[in-house]
Amino acid sequence: MTVLEAIVLGIVQGLTEFLPISSTAHLTLAGKLMVNDLIISNPKAWTAFMAVIQLGTMAAVIVYFWSDLWKIVPTFLKENVVERKRFSEQSLDSRMGWYIIVGTLPVAVIGLVFKDTIEGAFTKNLTVISLSLLVLGILLAVAEKTGSFTRDEKGITWMDSLVVGCAQALALIPGSSRSGTTLTAGLFLGLKRETAARFSFLLSIPAVLASGLFELKETLPDIHLSGSVNLVVATVAAALSGYLAIDFLLRFLRRNSTFLFVYYRVLLGSLILVLIGLKVIVP
Repeated sequence: MTVLEAIVLGIVQGLTEFLPISSTAHLTLAGKLMVNDLIISNPKAWTAFMAVIQLGTMAAVIVYFWSDLWKIVPTFLKENVVERKRFSEQSLDSRMGWYIIVGTLPVAVIGLVFKDTIEGAFTKNLTVISLSLLVLGILLAVAEKTGSFTRDEKGITWMDSLVVGCAQALALIPGSSRSGTTLTAGLFLGLKRETAARFSFLLSIPAVLASGLFELKETLPDIHLSGSVNLVVATVAAALSGYLAIDFLLRFLRRNSTFLFVYYRVLLGSLILVLIGLKVIVP
């Protein structure tokens, strides 16, 4: 992998991590076209690369939502450790901390149980990815058609956080898209588009941060100087492009539906199947 390829992959990761179009799908497709030998010869190393550069996108989330996090974390600690208030008496910021914890549990459990499968060849299978793009695209369209879009952050409940958390666990299926599954669940629950997206981003922080740090620890002994340079470059590129993607999506959803992403998912999923059928790329 060259530095230029690392930059391109970082930009792809950053732009597609937060849009409901699947960063795994785009990274795998780009990887098979650019650095296919790495994916075939060492799928675990490729999975680790994808996980580590997600730290760049997590940096983008943390920076973008810094003011929110600065209120959530101290308030959560104050009202649960220092003052020990009942949940019903806690402020929205403190409750949001609980919602993030509850929403993270499903992906944590499933991620640990199916770790080997997630890191194996299944993650890079373009047939699985294309079908996920299509199926979840259709579900997003249904959510868009049936959602009431009436509830904001003040109306989020324990059950909402658990449902969205389970949806985040579904994103372990390659091609589903973490933001796509959680946004879809939020719309089905009647959340406003921007509210569903914001909650999706906040919910992603613990899971993706833990995954990236774990993969970094696992692969650190095997990273040589050239590999570390590529990782750093790709991670920085992912952070910068990720920040722009977050800002774009939140602004976009204030005035528009998600059908643009539905059409894109269906088009990309169909295109990948065609390319596989023509043997332009291998599944």
